[in-house]
Amino acid sequence: MSAQLDTQPRLRLMTAGDLDAVEAIERSVYTHPWTRGNFADSLASGYHCWVMERDGRLIGYAVIMVAAGEAHLLNLSIAADLQRRGLGSELLQFVLQLARDCAAGTIYLEVRASNRAGRALYIRHAFAEIGIRKGYYPAHGGREDAVTMEKKLA
Repeated sequence: MSAQLDTQPRLRLMTAGDLDAVEAIERSVYTHPWTRGNFADSLASGYHCWVMERDGRLIGYAVIMVAAGEAHLLNLSIAADLQRRGLGSELLQFVLQLARDCAAGTIYLEVRASNRAGRALYIRHAFAEIGIRKGYYPAHGGREDAVTMEKKLA
């Protein structure tokens, strides 16, 4: 009998032991990444921090804050070599169900105005663009606007 690779992604809670792999993905996909400290602080604060694994490799993660009947998606990322394969959608669907399970009626997020792929992902999942946060993100040569988006969950 031959061993088969686990090609189906699985989701589990993030631990401090995941921070090296999470930070490596973060640095590979963003010009201005979150720091290891940002992720450690999210874990310490009790945010919902999840990782996606496949074939024994950490391939993505999400960080969600839920309070007062609202959820805020703080970070959702998939390893660069695995993007545009539906994994981001799968992780986002999980996040949306998690927010519902935590009794959130609405979920919010910010995404770089220049991040067309990210914005398209969220629009495909029925998020609406509701505003602009001027100069929200650091960028080469200055600051970049964020598009604020929301999705009603009820």
